[in-house]
Amino acid sequence: MRNADICIVGAGPAGIFTALELVRQNSGRRILIVEKGRPIGERKCPKVQTKVCVNCKPYCHITTGFSGAGAFSDGKLSLSYEVGGDLPELIGENFAQEMIDYTDRIYLEFGADTRVEGVGNEKEIKDIRKRVIQAGLKLVDCPIRHLGTEKAQQIYGSIQQYLTDHGVEILFGYRCRDLIIEGDVCKGVIIEEASGKGQEQSIYARDIVVATGRKGAGWLEELCSRYGLDHKPGTVDIGVRVEVRNEIMEDVNNILYESKLIGYPLPFKNKVRTFCQNPGGFVSQENYDNDLAVVNGHSYKELKSSNTNLAILCSHNFTYPFNQPIAYAQKVGELTNMLGDGKILVQRYGDILDGKRTWQKELNQSNVKPTLPDAVAGDITAAMPYRAMLNIINFIQAVDHVVPGFAANETLLYSPELKFYSNRIKMTPDFTTNLAGLYCLGDSSGWTRGLMMASMMGVLMGQRLAGKK
Repeated sequence: MRNADICIVGAGPAGIFTALELVRQNSGRRILIVEKGRPIGERKCPKVQTKVCVNCKPYCHITTGFSGAGAFSDGKLSLSYEVGGDLPELIGENFAQEMIDYTDRIYLEFGADTRVEGVGNEKEIKDIRKRVIQAGLKLVDCPIRHLGTEKAQQIYGSIQQYLTDHGVEILFGYRCRDLIIEGDVCKGVIIEEASGKGQEQSIYARDIVVATGRKGAGWLEELCSRYGLDHKPGTVDIGVRVEVRNEIMEDVNNILYESKLIGYPLPFKNKVRTFCQNPGGFVSQENYDNDLAVVNGHSYKELKSSNTNLAILCSHNFTYPFNQPIAYAQKVGELTNMLGDGKILVQRYGDILDGKRTWQKELNQSNVKPTLPDAVAGDITAAMPYRAMLNIINFIQAVDHVVPGFAANETLLYSPELKFYSNRIKMTPDFTTNLAGLYCLGDSSGWTRGLMMASMMGVLMGQRLAGKK
């Protein structure tokens, strides 16, 4: 049995910045972080050597370990409250922007690039916005601080060292199996080695912070049902990752760096949006603990490809009697994985319109060469729900009016791109839940999406715990 003042489950951005702000506030609290993965310096993806995903066990090193998936992502900080989730609805838009600015300064202290993308160029942005409006879409202004995949690892490595130097204990290689609940109070957590070996341990603490990231959303949903933690099913995003030549996206990349577009295409009028644009980036594969392979995108500061990739996500909201949106998205992903023999599927946009699958020999002849070399050429429409697929097709055609050539026959669509943040925990503006002593942060809470908003939520949690008597 262990004791701590504050136990944080998950060393992703939300958990890290909770501990970091507690240290910066000189709280004097004994802080313990439980992390299933490894320290950032020990996170190694073997695909660098093997060139193919080997489905690492007991977890994927790209998604698990200190800083979570953030260390291996494109590393973009969205500097506007309008991007990154719904937390501003809870704490207020002006305050959210104030805290984003505060959190951004912390990143700068640890070595983030001082350059901000997507600012200036007012005339050029005005011209792009005009085309966006004509296409029936909306352009969201959002300054971007691009860390870069390799630089993000350095920054989070410095933060990890800072935390340990200041007395924060981090238990690597342990997963949280359960909570310790007495009445309506959370007293602690039960942990075990991620490998499944060894004895269970109990950790008791005054405050328990669950910050397990997007990957832990399903686990947190189970705990909600088990212990009566108030929550509600929210939105689940199902989509594709699109890849085109840099020449197609050149103007948008140079002027905006990331074009955040939103539309409500006919006939269903569901929200469809672009997300995580990577100029000169690389499409990547991530594996979840249930062997689900999903697609993502990375963007390095130095290493560049000939392509730009971005996600197109279709939002789904379910009503009575269905209340398992995470499971729904997982089933879509599992079916897609089945068609790709456990790998990511890729298909040319023109082949989708022609009603045929894509063959590898056709990819070899195309101008757009896949940056995910082990993706399997096939037919993503055989697994994608009709509603989502039609929304994506119509959205791509609208974007083509903004970026001519985006809807070219050779444009590549990878699947599945899924975002598991649909279970929204009910909480007050100071993050109090209906179980005393339990706080839920970051993407697993359903309130944030992405690095900056999750980090900012952690900062606020740290400040409030530091001031708690």
